Order: sequence, then C-alpha cells, then structure tokens
Amino acid sequence: MVKLYVEGGGDTAALKTACREGFTTFVTNAGIKNRPRIVACGSRRDAFDSFCTAIAGGQEAILLVDSEDVITAQNQQGTSDTWQPWAHLKTRTGDGWDKPQNTPDTDCHLMAQIMESWFLADRNALKTFFGQGFKESALPAANNAVESIAKQQVYNALGQATKSCKTKTAYGKGEHSFKLLTKIDPAKVTQASPWAKRFVDELRKKMDA
Repeated sequence: MVKLYVEGGGDTAALKTACREGFTTFVTNAGIKNRPRIVACGSRRDAFDSFCTAIAGGQEAILLVDSEDVITAQNQQGTSDTWQPWAHLKTRTGDGWDKPQNTPDTDCHLMAQIMESWFLADRNALKTFFGQGFKESALPAANNAVESIAKQQVYNALGQATKSCKTKTAYGKGEHSFKLLTKIDPAKVTQASPWAKRFVDELRKKMDA
C-alpha cells in the first residue's frame, strides 16, 4: 500500500479526518483509480518526518507539502519529472531538509505556496460554497498562475471575499479548507498550478501503471 503523507490536519482527530477526506476526494476527482492511503500529518515537519520513517522502513511513500515560497526557476527546469522539489526544501529558510537516500524527486510534491492557492483556480466552487454575500472581486487575478500569489495575499483575499457571507462565517482554515478541497475541480487546479499538475500526473503514473 502506497501512503501519501500530507501536510495538514492540525492536532485534532476531527481535523485529521477532514484532511484525509479532502485529499481522498480531490485525488478521486482527479481520476486516480488506485488511490494511495492518505496520512494527515499536521505540521509540515511531521509530514516530512513520517515520510522519512516510512522510507527507512522500506515502505512506498509520497510526500505532499506546501512550497511556502516561490520556487526558483533553477528548481523547475525542463519537464516536470525533472523538477527538484527536494532542492527547494533543502534551501528554504525554516526547512533545510535533506533528501532521504534513494528517494526520487518524483516522490516529493509541492502544493502552491499554500493549499488555499488551489481554491483561487475554481471561483465557481468558492461562490457556490460560500453563497450569498461572497465577493469574487476581492480575489486576486489568478491568470492561471496561482503559485505566484504570496500566501498572505491569498489568506487576506479569502477573508475579504467571505467576510459578508450570509450563511457561512468568513474563511477559516480549520472550518472550511478541507471541505472546499472536496468541492474544487482538479482539472481547473492543474491548469492553474503546474506543480499540482505534476502531482496528479506522477500520482497517476505511480498508482495506475
């Protein structure tokens, strides 16, 4: 059984369950027939440590974490299967992670700077989810490049767009993020985020080969 270790889920059982369900639904909607087992790890460090433990134990594992920062052109040259997420995680301030021995870059995946960046790719899902009072004009123009939008700008935009909603509170990571993950269209996300497309493509190769 291949396990996908993901950043997210916080410290509570309820949030971890919601995280697993969110990513399971996203992967299913992306057309992956043989899904990996989703492991919600909470912090990014816990996700990395759990992934390393699995690899050291001879298990098949995949890591998925936020990029947190813009990924340099040096780490995404050529086709996506030659990109270097481990190099990004090694040099990023706050991480400094070493690539586990005998682990390919294609088993390491980066969301956009934050998972919420994916939501900007599917405005219709956001409008439907938040309903009356949702202010789409508060969202930054994605232009099919959600990875370039700074993470604080994404949070601020979601807060502004949802602060006047009638049936839901303003966007909250714990309350809304994984529910939205079940609603967004993976095709729109992969169109707007090359790293999301790489994740889906490599997952399909690994799981459905």
